[in-house]
Amino acid sequence: MKFNKWTVGLAAIGVVSLASAARADEKMSPVQTALSNTTLSGYVDVSAQWNLGSTKGLYGMLGNTPGYAYGGINKADGFNLNAVDIALDKAQDESPWAAGYHVELMAGPDDPAKPSLGTIGPVNTGPVVTQGTGPLVGLRQAYITLRTPVGNGIDWKFGVFDTIIGYESTSSPLNPNFTRSYGYSLEPTTHTGILATYKVCDVLSITAGVADASNVGSLIQPINGRAAFETQKAYMGAIAFTAPDSWGAMKGATLNVGVIDSVDSNLIGELTTVGGLATFGTTSLYAGLVVPTPVSALKVGAAFDYLELHNQGDKQVNGGINPHADSSWDVAVYGNVQATDKLSFNARAEYLDDTAGLIYGTQAEEVTLTTQYNLWANVLSRVEFRWDHVEHGNAFDNNLLYGAPSKSNAFMLAFNVIYQF
Repeated sequence: MKFNKWTVGLAAIGVVSLASAARADEKMSPVQTALSNTTLSGYVDVSAQWNLGSTKGLYGMLGNTPGYAYGGINKADGFNLNAVDIALDKAQDESPWAAGYHVELMAGPDDPAKPSLGTIGPVNTGPVVTQGTGPLVGLRQAYITLRTPVGNGIDWKFGVFDTIIGYESTSSPLNPNFTRSYGYSLEPTTHTGILATYKVCDVLSITAGVADASNVGSLIQPINGRAAFETQKAYMGAIAFTAPDSWGAMKGATLNVGVIDSVDSNLIGELTTVGGLATFGTTSLYAGLVVPTPVSALKVGAAFDYLELHNQGDKQVNGGINPHADSSWDVAVYGNVQATDKLSFNARAEYLDDTAGLIYGTQAEEVTLTTQYNLWANVLSRVEFRWDHVEHGNAFDNNLLYGAPSKSNAFMLAFNVIYQF
């Protein structure tokens, strides 16, 4: 039996005996057994960003920046640590009653559990969030996975998990672009509850779940905590379809459709704020499509996001009711060209109708162009240009004297590096 130097040293001073160490080495402890199939993964996400043509206001404050998630004045014209993500996983095996877990910790301003860090806005009529204090490390996800042998098997998540809708992810390496879309900014990010997924067949799966209504997104922040009644939760469902091989050129195309309806309460129940507006619940609708093209290196996608605020249709405007103030929606198209194994080009174009006033209170567009080259092993390197435009009035930059938005266009150039492990 060969012992490491620490065991020999402890034995020399009588703390342990070599005989007991040998017996312990022959059989794994319960902790070792539980951790034997656990994997560690994560990433470090950093960037440098230049907001072209930005100016300082009277008090040295940078002007208003585009209102997409994880952007904002704290990242403009400087170097940034966006996120450090560390995950522990125990994957389910193939047994009928399989179990596992996922724990994911995130630090940095892109942690959705820390809205106080002010990475959204500020914008003209949207969420104005200032630099604040929050936990150094946030708990992004933590759930247990369970399988029940019903039909093809139902897979459950129980705990804190990412939202079930959206074209883009909170995990930066999974996205085609460095910056987030307006559609992502309208969506929930995290839920605390229970989720079930059933694979009907190789091409179709369905997901359904229920979660606490007080934790349904980065733009949605609870005021009063839990709802007044036990039925006031967030209810969600989604369908995922993948085109089979028999569809010829369209094989592998994917369609995802989902809905999340949060609590619809009263003054003593669950009150939330969305973009600074009081609401008694929200409904999120999503549809996303990815299709191949006749050019094997080219893929295109599209996404539609709709967010309704349950009580905003009663908003008073000029002494009357504004029935159109209850929703905002966004449509986006994506394109990806995989030029070589290491080089790819990604593009995104969006149209936002922000009638509810969550971000700008008007219509807006953005175009993002991203070049990605994987020069180093395990590293994503991106250069990105983004243009944002509002159709009515100004939403960006500063009037030098008064600090009011002075421009209808914003331009940004960024360099993004992500190391994955």
